[in-house]
Amino acid sequence: MMTGILAGLAAGALWGLVFVAPRMVAGFAGIDLTAGRFVVYGLVSVAVLAVSWHRARRPTWGQAWEALWLSVLGFTGYYWILVLAIRDAGTEMPALIVGTIPIWVMLLGKPQGLRWAALVPGLLLTLAGLVFMAKSTLAHTGQAQAAINTVVDQSTYWRGIGLSVAAMACWTAFALLNAAWLRRHPEVGATDWANWLGVATGAGGLLLALGLGTPLPQLAAQPGWPLFALIVVAIGFGSSWLATILWNMASQRLSASLCGQLIVSETLFALVYSFLWDHRWPTLTQWAAAALFTAGILASIKAHQ
Repeated sequence: MMTGILAGLAAGALWGLVFVAPRMVAGFAGIDLTAGRFVVYGLVSVAVLAVSWHRARRPTWGQAWEALWLSVLGFTGYYWILVLAIRDAGTEMPALIVGTIPIWVMLLGKPQGLRWAALVPGLLLTLAGLVFMAKSTLAHTGQAQAAINTVVDQSTYWRGIGLSVAAMACWTAFALLNAAWLRRHPEVGATDWANWLGVATGAGGLLLALGLGTPLPQLAAQPGWPLFALIVVAIGFGSSWLATILWNMASQRLSASLCGQLIVSETLFALVYSFLWDHRWPTLTQWAAAALFTAGILASIKAHQ
């Protein structure tokens, strides 16, 4: 169980990077960041499968199809929507909306043998943390929005909020369906499944790049290209390939409801990275929210023991 918990927390730390990455390369199109990240994920997966071809498990056609549509739900489709949301509404509100995923996964993924009463402390602490963080974020956003008077800018912001909700729904479904798939196929290892998802995700990323992305020569000519390439490799390898292996390990060892609670770490790390990028300290309310998030994780772990 402890291995699964540590794997889930580490995955959250790596996923948190994707919330600040669009801001670090704001001059590049969201579709290019999305496609680049997943092409790197696919290349890493292909390389690992090529090296271990003689001993690696091979998917059936049915498993390959399941990897393909789950990759759209949890990777290419989800992250493209999230990148667009962050571009429209900033980092913090999308991070908070996506931060409700633990609550939905806990509610929808509760094991049959676990009483609802056991989940209540963790749920309430997580919800309280989200309320505290939302209050602080809305106050900060309100100050920024006070200077925005055009209908276009207001509509852009609320479009970002809507996209954030869509991203949240996509990944909630992916978390539940991915965990169910791993339970149905205990013979498939966490790394094998991550690589199969990676090949499918890489194919989707390549289609996005060819169909909607900026041509590579034009992309490489833009100012800030070296940083963009570095960010793409970092989130493609770390936030995709490695994080997926870690998440699969957690999903195999823990119930969906406990895995859902561990997703809170993604929100915590996303906010930490955002504060570091902005060179500012969290407010007292934000510190309180972080403490509540942490307490919620601990309460949920205790409830599942």
